[in-house]
Amino acid sequence: MEVLDRRDDEIRDSGNMDSIKSHYVTDSVSEERRSRELKDGLHPLRYKFSIWYTRRTPGVRNQSYEDNIKKMVEFSTVEGFWACYCHLARSSLLPSPTDLHFFKDGIRPLWEDGANCNGGKWIIRFSKVVSARFWEDLLLALVGDQLDDADNICGAVLSVRFNEDIISVWNRNASDHQAVMGLRDSIKRHLKLPHAYVMEYKPHDASLRDNSSYRNTWLRG
Repeated sequence: MEVLDRRDDEIRDSGNMDSIKSHYVTDSVSEERRSRELKDGLHPLRYKFSIWYTRRTPGVRNQSYEDNIKKMVEFSTVEGFWACYCHLARSSLLPSPTDLHFFKDGIRPLWEDGANCNGGKWIIRFSKVVSARFWEDLLLALVGDQLDDADNICGAVLSVRFNEDIISVWNRNASDHQAVMGLRDSIKRHLKLPHAYVMEYKPHDASLRDNSSYRNTWLRG
């Protein structure tokens, strides 16, 4: 099943400075982009984003995760976001296991990427009945630059699994406890997350050691 659903009726760090420079558009280029988009009558976003897609074949081992990641589209305006988002298949239509990665442009959705390697992710597990709504609310918060400490956020992932859907938000610096907890509080606030939901945090270096995205989490809150 394709992740792009072309239905016409639906169009509607703290890390080191070198790492930051290598993964973000420089201010001058960013301003040039915004000026060009404004001149074209568009509404530029603070960040440019890319959407990636991962589909692994169940039961097949030794698949290269990096080889399975496909970059589908990128956008940098409000109009571009809606044009992309309204063509994406909803989570309920995606096969398991599938991952949708929504990342700032220049950052690959890999633990080893320079922007991610010192960071981690907050993890929230949802039933399939409600996951699409929370995923959309999270994307709107990211695109709208509504989450606190936005420069510290790398992106978000929707992981479609057999019995549940998992949403994670990746940040740059797992060792900055105050920033990590601040991101947790910001996510809870903007998603209006009910108290029954438990958020879990896992550094990417721990994921590299146990080769697992969501097992053996380090922090619950």
